[in-house]
Amino acid sequence: MIRKPNSFQNQDVYPLFKMPTRKKPQSIYQLKITLSGIRPPIWRRVQVSSDYTLGNLHQVIQVAMGWCDGHLHSFTIDGEDYGMPMDDDFGFGGMETNDETRVKLSKIIPGEKFKFSYLYDFGDSWDHQILVEKVLPPDPDATYPVCIKAKRACPPEDCGGPWGYPDLLEAIQNKKHPDHEEMLDWVGGSFDPEEVNLDQINAQFKKGFK
Repeated sequence: MIRKPNSFQNQDVYPLFKMPTRKKPQSIYQLKITLSGIRPPIWRRVQVSSDYTLGNLHQVIQVAMGWCDGHLHSFTIDGEDYGMPMDDDFGFGGMETNDETRVKLSKIIPGEKFKFSYLYDFGDSWDHQILVEKVLPPDPDATYPVCIKAKRACPPEDCGGPWGYPDLLEAIQNKKHPDHEEMLDWVGGSFDPEEVNLDQINAQFKKGFK
């Protein structure tokens, strides 16, 4: 089921793009982030500093994938959950989760081939599988984070998750579909599921991650 956009913005919890003080990182992690349950696959390949926290990685994923950061999220690593600091104002005061802003990637990533997951939007349940492809020395001429490859567009927010997204595509691509006009208007008049702009992603990184 396609839902109207959610007004919740977690930038009120901590500012978007609040990164560690700029210094030479010890290592660079090359990560492949793949959205589960979608075929053909939607994925991004990024390189990030080992000094980043999981909170920083959340911000990287949001930009690289193309999400709007309008919903809750969590990481699951070796059976442990990590997420935003919560209080009763959000109605999740009883949730047991580790504070993602206090955990550096270097403390939870043992090396190459390590896998963990990131869940965005507890309603639509967008699960992302993250693979540590490489551990690299930092390139003195590079700026991090950087997205080095990307495939296919990010689904629109609130479209119903991996189950609702195919229905949305069918509606907007089939002019005879009864919901064609309504859904086409809902996505802003046009939507190309194959389009992804790598330059735009990296421009956003350079603008935000200082």
